[in-house]
Amino acid sequence: MSTICRRAVFIDGANLYATTKTLGFDVDFKRLLRSYNHNGRLIRAFYYTAMIEDQEYSSIRPLVDWLDYNGYRVVTKPTKEFIDSSGRRKVKGNMDIELAIDALELAPHIDEMILFSGDGDFRSLVEAMQRRGVRVIVVSTIQTQPPMIADELRRQADEFVDITQLAPLIGREHSERPERSVRLATDADDRAENVKGRSLVERRYGIRNQPVDNNDDGDLS
Repeated sequence: MSTICRRAVFIDGANLYATTKTLGFDVDFKRLLRSYNHNGRLIRAFYYTAMIEDQEYSSIRPLVDWLDYNGYRVVTKPTKEFIDSSGRRKVKGNMDIELAIDALELAPHIDEMILFSGDGDFRSLVEAMQRRGVRVIVVSTIQTQPPMIADELRRQADEFVDITQLAPLIGREHSERPERSVRLATDADDRAENVKGRSLVERRYGIRNQPVDNNDDGDLS
């Protein structure tokens, strides 16, 4: 009798956005959920992102709201502004600690962890999960120059999957992509495109104004 593989997906939102933007690759998050429920049981799917406070409109908000309604556990925190040694204004929104804590707490309940990130800071987390008997798959890319994944993270993972290989499973269809890309707010200098920007985000990620029925097996359009 075969044992069903229990999985959890952890998405470093800022890192995934930077990777897919560089590749010109759009993720269909509903297809992503479906793909990891195939031949196994998806226990949790987490999405981590920092949010800029006091913005009248954040271009990432429609995506975050949609994910929250459609099977993802969304974890956010406000960004923090600081002045670096050269006097330049910087924004910090690191979610590494939140992701690591959730992963370690879930470790006794899963067999496989899928980490969408190339951040080398996660190497120690991957090692800790492996000591707890969890197999770790890291998803990023080496198709860019330089590669988006840190070498130490790639070496530590039980398996590395280049996200370009997942395009047939989790990518948006070309016909579904907008004529121009949507810029998501990843730092304080990114600003919303108001109502028109919201419409483009909805088109890019298949977001609808009303929550999508989770029992619908069709792709978003």
